[in-house]
Amino acid sequence: MSLDDLNREQKRQLRRQGALDEKGAPTRAPRPAQREKVGPRQYLREVRDELRKVAWPTKPEVIRYSTIVTVTVVVYTAIVAGLDFGLREIMDWFYT
Repeated sequence: MSLDDLNREQKRQLRRQGALDEKGAPTRAPRPAQREKVGPRQYLREVRDELRKVAWPTKPEVIRYSTIVTVTVVVYTAIVAGLDFGLREIMDWFYT
C-alpha cells in the first residue's frame, strides 16, 4: 500500500500520529531509549522485591481450586469417553 492509496482523512490521521511530516512524506518513529543494564545481583534483588508484592493464595484456596480443576477434568474426560464409546457402538452397529 502506498501513500497514493490513502484518502485525505487517513493522511490527516497519520500526520496526527506522527507517521507523516507536513509534506506528506513518511517519517521514522524515534527509537525507544535503551534501558540500562543491571548485573545479576541487582536483577535478583528486583525479582525478590516484585515477588514480595504478589498476593499469594492461601492453602485452603489452593486446595479448593485444585479440587475444582481435578473434578472438572474428570467430568469432561468422562463425557468425551462416553461420547467416544457411544459413537463407536453406533458405527459398529451401522457398518456391521
